[in-house]
Amino acid sequence: MGFSKWIGATIGWSFGGPIGAIIGLAVGSMLDASSKGGSVRSQNQSATRSGDFEVSLLILASIVIKADGKQDKRELDFVRAQFVQMYGKARANQAFNLFREIAKQTNISTRQVCLQIRQMMDHASRLQLVHFLFGIAKSDHHVANSEVEAIALIASYLGINPKDFESIKAMFYNSSDSAYKILELDSNATISEIKKAYRKMAKKYHPDKVSHLGEEHQKGAEEKFRKVQEAYEQLQKEKRI
Repeated sequence: MGFSKWIGATIGWSFGGPIGAIIGLAVGSMLDASSKGGSVRSQNQSATRSGDFEVSLLILASIVIKADGKQDKRELDFVRAQFVQMYGKARANQAFNLFREIAKQTNISTRQVCLQIRQMMDHASRLQLVHFLFGIAKSDHHVANSEVEAIALIASYLGINPKDFESIKAMFYNSSDSAYKILELDSNATISEIKKAYRKMAKKYHPDKVSHLGEEHQKGAEEKFRKVQEAYEQLQKEKRI
């Protein structure tokens, strides 16, 4: 199956702008028909489709993987495994082939890509992107400072506030204050504040927030939600709530 048939029905706003240019370089003439009539936007340009999320993820993942100056096989394997899990083997092969072509590009503007995503993609989906990027960085069992800096820069351009960034980051680190950071709390938080924070974060990270992206992206959302529950359960024990 060609790229156009594979993703054509599920991609919308990412046909245009810097993301569209990056895809165009990666797949050549396969996307020429998408700009017919001078328009690169679909009628549902404000809605993020599964394909929009997918190509955004491919581009951002390529940036993070190259952040430490090398492409670790474990990181590449993680990306491929996640694609297989989300999309099935056939579609994953298409996605991974595109990913490898995108990763060859050396002039990708992180800022321009992220600003397009920020303009067109809802907040919950952007949080999901950051969560996936940390998963990639952690897949080789070591998160380099350069990778954290790359994800932090991406998050800032995506309009993710520092507390949300630290919350997602803490999901991938085992430290004494991880539970507090996941719930966006200080270590001296009261029982009332902990309960309130849990309700807030459970709502923010609820899988239903990204249901419009399709079932393939539900597992990542469920993982974030589970981390919030585990953080609350840990603080319940510590505070004897």
